[in-house]
Amino acid sequence: MASTILPLSLASTAASLALPSHSKAKLKLSRNDYGAYLLDESKNFMKMKGQSFDRFSMVAAVNVSRFDGISLAPPDPILGVSEAFKASTNEMKLNLGVGAYRTEELQPYVLNVVKKAEELMLERGENKEYLPIEGLATFNKVTAELLFGADSAVLKQQRVATVQGLSGTGSLRLATALIERYFPGAKVLISSPTWGNHKNIFNDARVPWSEYRYYDPKTVGLDFEGMIADIKAAPEGSFILLHGCAHNPTGIDPTPEQWETIADVIQEKNQIPFFDVAYQGFASGSLDADASSVRLFTSRDMELMVAQSYSKNLGLYAERIGAINVVCSSADAAVRVKSQLKRLARPMYSNPPVHGARIVANVVGDPDLFNEWKKEMEMMAGRIKSVRERLYGSLTSKDKSGKDWSFILKQIGMFSYTGLNKAQSENMTNKWHVYMTKDGRISLAGLSSAKCEHLADAIIDSFYNVS
Repeated sequence: MASTILPLSLASTAASLALPSHSKAKLKLSRNDYGAYLLDESKNFMKMKGQSFDRFSMVAAVNVSRFDGISLAPPDPILGVSEAFKASTNEMKLNLGVGAYRTEELQPYVLNVVKKAEELMLERGENKEYLPIEGLATFNKVTAELLFGADSAVLKQQRVATVQGLSGTGSLRLATALIERYFPGAKVLISSPTWGNHKNIFNDARVPWSEYRYYDPKTVGLDFEGMIADIKAAPEGSFILLHGCAHNPTGIDPTPEQWETIADVIQEKNQIPFFDVAYQGFASGSLDADASSVRLFTSRDMELMVAQSYSKNLGLYAERIGAINVVCSSADAAVRVKSQLKRLARPMYSNPPVHGARIVANVVGDPDLFNEWKKEMEMMAGRIKSVRERLYGSLTSKDKSGKDWSFILKQIGMFSYTGLNKAQSENMTNKWHVYMTKDGRISLAGLSSAKCEHLADAIIDSFYNVS
């Protein structure tokens, strides 16, 4: 803490609190005489038995924080939605902001296979010792196989550097640190729009980024021509951030044929694909189908990076478990890349947590648990598809204008991009108690069949009556 002299206009209060009571009656002085008065009083005050100058120094001084220059950060746009939802007492309220799966009763869901995996851990009496910097070896093995396929050539040739990360965010951040250090000046292209934290991650790592067109508001679909044109215009050596499946926030994915074209362009331009895979198995219900975009690129012997997360597909939101995978042209390059990822991770967080890694390793590594997990994923994905279809049905039955709402059915995953603007989204919250982000994105994972009618009423009112 540092001390500073208060301006005379501010010192009065401090003085009146700290000076002896017999002096308080004298405080009605002019501004010009106030400094002289304090000096005179200080002499009397220091003469008092048992009093010190240090104590008096607090009369006209105040402790100032060294952190006073730090401004208040704005609330997180997604987590702030949840706080507002909790404060609401309306019985029809809906939290469609956070991307977390809920049951039909809108309660958090812990997968049965997760409970069984944790029981196995207790039975084995596994310890809590530090993991190596790269993470749990069994986890790294199964997560790479889950992503690329157990029979993948890149794994057989040991051309993948896999390091356990702190879920998707931490894995992206570690990869971005690698870009910043070993590809100076390289730019990352991200879709417009994209997950809100992508920009934060690149900004924090001081990696430049720009956007490529992705969402077409006229069709509420993919602006494929704009996307391809912008990737073609990007310099050689650029990193192209792609959502492996269930694009966040739009829920709009390229078709298999479009993925082929995207791969053609990136390969021709000698650019580096950088995948964010946060929903494998959770988007379509199929682990293999949701990894098809990544596998397409690896089948072409392209070097690339892939960040993984198990927050959604295993419901391990709080365990912060994921991985960064770097596919290299040779096994030797993979060894070197892995060593540098470990070097970057060491001062960031030293080593990753073990609990979530063991859950994933147990589930994916055990045939019975693995099959049970796939059924649970199909159930979760199926529930989201069901409310998506019900919402579409409610909208089409209520809206007599003939508007085409079929874009809701064409989107995939837990999110739907409604096409509502900021003012319309605010109306959804203020009038209808539907808590959502201001870009018009809603999380269908937080919607129940019972509240589809309410949501449809809110969307129709906001779309037609708010500009």
